[in-house]
Amino acid sequence: MPKTYLFEIGVEEMPAHVVTRSVKQLADLTKKFLTENGLSFNEIKTFSTPRRLAIVVDELADKQEDIDEVKKGPSKKIALDQDGNWSKAAQGFVRGQGMTVDDLYFEELKGTEYAYVHVKKEGKKASEILAGMSDIIKAMTFPTRMRWGNNTFEFIRPIHWLVSLLDDEIVPVKILNIEAGRKTRGHRFLGNDVVLGNAKDYEDALKNQFVIVNADERKKMIVDQINALVEKENWKINLDQHLLEEVNNLVEYPTVFAGSFDKKYLNIPEEVLITSMKDNQRYFEVYDENGKLINHFISVRNGNSEYIENVIKGNEKVLVARLDDAQFFYDEDQKYPLSHFVDRLTNVSFHDKIGSMAEKMARVDIIGEYLINKLGLDSKLVPDFKRATELYKFDLVTDMVGEFAELQGVMGMHYARLAGEKEDVCLAIKEHYMPTTAEGELPETTIGSLLSVADKLDTLMTFFGADMIPSSSNDPYALRRFAYGIVRILLGENWSLNFTEVLPELADKLAGKTKAKLPEDTDDLAQFIRDRVKQYLQKNNYKYDVIDASLASTQQDPKQIVMAADVLEKHHDDADFKPVVESLVRISNILKKADTKLTGDVKADLFADASEQKLYDAYMALTEKENFTELFDGFIALQPFIDAYFSANMIMDKDEAIKLNRLTQLAKIEQLATKLGDLNKLVIK
Repeated sequence: MPKTYLFEIGVEEMPAHVVTRSVKQLADLTKKFLTENGLSFNEIKTFSTPRRLAIVVDELADKQEDIDEVKKGPSKKIALDQDGNWSKAAQGFVRGQGMTVDDLYFEELKGTEYAYVHVKKEGKKASEILAGMSDIIKAMTFPTRMRWGNNTFEFIRPIHWLVSLLDDEIVPVKILNIEAGRKTRGHRFLGNDVVLGNAKDYEDALKNQFVIVNADERKKMIVDQINALVEKENWKINLDQHLLEEVNNLVEYPTVFAGSFDKKYLNIPEEVLITSMKDNQRYFEVYDENGKLINHFISVRNGNSEYIENVIKGNEKVLVARLDDAQFFYDEDQKYPLSHFVDRLTNVSFHDKIGSMAEKMARVDIIGEYLINKLGLDSKLVPDFKRATELYKFDLVTDMVGEFAELQGVMGMHYARLAGEKEDVCLAIKEHYMPTTAEGELPETTIGSLLSVADKLDTLMTFFGADMIPSSSNDPYALRRFAYGIVRILLGENWSLNFTEVLPELADKLAGKTKAKLPEDTDDLAQFIRDRVKQYLQKNNYKYDVIDASLASTQQDPKQIVMAADVLEKHHDDADFKPVVESLVRISNILKKADTKLTGDVKADLFADASEQKLYDAYMALTEKENFTELFDGFIALQPFIDAYFSANMIMDKDEAIKLNRLTQLAKIEQLATKLGDLNKLVIK
C-alpha cells in the first residue's frame, strides 16, 4: 500500500539566496536515490524556510518489486575452460547477479547451450532503503559550507534536528550525533516543538506553530498583504520578484507592515534611496499614484502583528541612519568640481598589471574616435563623446560610490547633471556599464553605446595583452560578459565591425600611446568575441545546425553572421532548399577528394559543354547579390544549373587542364556559399 514519507533537515538560519536552490537539490537527489533503488512514487513536494529544508514523497511504494526471472549468461564454451572449470566470464556473470557459480545451470537455445541463473529476490522494504537518506545529506553541495564543534562534516549551516517519517513510522537516519525522529520545531519566538504523529500532518502541524513551510503559500501571503496595504493607502509598488523571493526565504510567518522616513531625504537621487531600502534593508520602495517615489516603505516581519509598532519604529530608525549617511556623502561630493575627482583617477588602479583608471580612459578615447570613423557615425558625436571619456569614471572616487558601490555610473550621471554637463554625456556615464548582466538592459543613447563598446574593448584587449585570458571554467573578470555585451550592443545598434580587421588596427592605434601591454596576436581575442555570437544565437533559440553552419561562414562581423543565420533559420525547412544543400555537399566532397589548391580563375575557353558556360554565367550573376536573402534566392536559382552541369560533365576529366578548370568552377561556388555558412553542417530532413 502506498505511503507518505517526510524528511526534514533543521538548521540554523540559512542565507536567503541558497534556500530555494538547496531544497530543489534535496528533492532532485532524493528522486535519483529512490529511482536507483527501485522505489516507485507519485511526486516529491518541497518545503522550505530559513531554518529547514524538507521533502514529502507522495504515494511511495512500501517495498521494492520482487524479482523472479531467469538471466541468460555466456555460452557453455565460454563459461567453462578447457579443464571444465568455471571461467572468469562465468564468475563475473554470477557476481553481477549477486549469486555464485553453484547457481548456474545450462539450457540449449537454438542449438547452443548457455549458462543461466534463476534470480529470485524479495524486494527490500522502503524503510530499509530510506535509512540511506543520510547519504543524501552528505551529497548536498553549497556555495559556502560550515563545520561546527569538532566535526569534519560540512553543511550550509549547523544541523540541529532531523525528521524522518514513513507514515507514522520513524525511519532511522543519523548525521553526526543527530538522530532523526518525529519532533520538529515551530517558529523560533512564537511556536513550540511539535511531535508529529504522521508524515501527512507536517504542514498543518507547523502552521499551528506559526511556520508556513510551503514557500509558495508563504509568498502568496506576502503578495496579498502588500496588495491590500497599497490599495488601502492608494500607493503603487514595484514588486521586484528577486527581492520578493529573498524576503520570502527570510521569514517563516510573514506579516507585512509599512514605515516612513522624513520627506527631506527625497532630495537625494531616487537610486540612492532605493538602494538603501531594497539592497541594504530589503524593503520595497513605495510610489504615489503618479509613479513618484514617496517617503514610505514596505517590509515583512518574521512573526505576527503583535507589537508591530515597535517593529516599525526599529526599522525606521535603521533606515534613517543609512539615509543620514547618504545625505552626508551627497552633500560632501557636491562641494568639489568634477575635475577634482577626475584628477584623482591617476592614482586609482584599473588593474596592477595594466595601469591606472586615467590611462584606461585615455585609451578609450582613442578607441571611441576610431570606432566613430569605422562605423561611419556622425562626426558631430566626437565632442560629446570625448567629453564623456574625460569624465566617465570620476564617480569611482566620490564618497557616495565609496559607500554604495552598486551606484557607480548612476551617481556619475547625477553629479554630471548637477555640474551642467550635456544630457547625452550624463547618460553615457551611466550607460557605459550596460549591460550589467548577460541579458541586461542595453544603452539607449548612441554615445552610451559607443562608450560601452569602447570601454569593454579596452578591457578585453588589455587583459588579453596581460595574458589574463579566461579558462574554460574560470572568468574572474567577467570578460565573457563584456564580450557578449559588445555583441549585443552592436546588434542592437545595427553596427558592423569585422574584428579580424578592427583589433589589429586598434592595436596599431594604441601602440606607443599606452603603458598597457596589448596582445601581439589578436586572433584569439577575435575568436573569443566570435564565440559570444554563438551564445547570442543559442539564447535566441536558433537551430543548433544553423548555429554551426553560420559560425563556420567566412563572415567575421557579428551582424553579418546573425543575418546569415536569420536567412538559414527562415528557409531551413523549405522544400527547394534541400536539393541546394545536397548539391553543395556533393561539391564539397568532390573538392575534398581532389585535394588540390584551386586559386586561379575559371577559363571559359576550356569549357567543353554548354552546361559549363550556363553554370558560370549563373554563378557570376550570383556574385553581384547584395544581401543574404538575395544570395539565398540566387542559390535556389543556381541549383538546376548545378544538376545539369553534373549530368553533362565528368569532373575528373582525363585532360588535366579541363579537370582543373572544372574543380576551380566548383571551388568558386563553394566559396560563395560559405558567405552564408558551411551548409554541410545543416541537417535537412
